[in-house]
Amino acid sequence: MLLVPCPNCGPRNASDLRYVGEAGPRPDPNTATEAEWRSYLYIEDNPAGLLRETWYCRAGCRRYFVAERDTTSNEFVNSPLPGNKIGGKA
Repeated sequence: MLLVPCPNCGPRNASDLRYVGEAGPRPDPNTATEAEWRSYLYIEDNPAGLLRETWYCRAGCRRYFVAERDTTSNEFVNSPLPGNKIGGKA
């Protein structure tokens, strides 16, 4: 079982959440080319090691959040705590 640290609900079973994908900057809709949009929407790096991921808490607070996970061990690092965002900023 993978426990995902929701910043609003606390640790939740991964089955209570939805993995959205790698967290990254969104292209500017006014200047982005089709290739940039395609890359943003469909291409993921999937590196071994630390990865910033977007999750959706569908069974609890129903909010999106970003968490950092080590993909080699499935350990969450710099876990967002309830009421806090990554990096300690509320």
